[in-house]
Amino acid sequence: MADELTYGLAKFRAAADRLRESAGRAVDDLDRDGVIKRFEFTFELFWKALKLAVEYEGFDCAGPRSCIKEAVRRGILEDGEEALDMLDDRNKTTHIYSEETAREIFDRIKERHVSLLARAALRLEDKTKPSEGGRG
Repeated sequence: MADELTYGLAKFRAAADRLRESAGRAVDDLDRDGVIKRFEFTFELFWKALKLAVEYEGFDCAGPRSCIKEAVRRGILEDGEEALDMLDDRNKTTHIYSEETAREIFDRIKERHVSLLARAALRLEDKTKPSEGGRG
């Protein structure tokens, strides 16, 4: 289980770093659309890393919403409300039919979600490090 968690966290961390880089470089609509797509799969890796961390602690969660809530309860994640807002944006990305909505989500990705994902990656890495007495 520890190896799976380490691997999942590494994939999530790499995706979060790439999202940050691409969001910072976006200059046109095509770039924006690429950032939104990258956000979608980074979010998937985020909640699956939360799931692995919660399971590593000996608890269960099923989907993104329940994993976010359980991770907050377990002290694995601090920004629960922001993470749920990010989930809402992730759900909207599969149904974007307007340029205005795409711009709004892109702006939130740049202004809020990128930093939340970076903080979450650091916290997950910190909270799941094996300690002297057992689990982190």
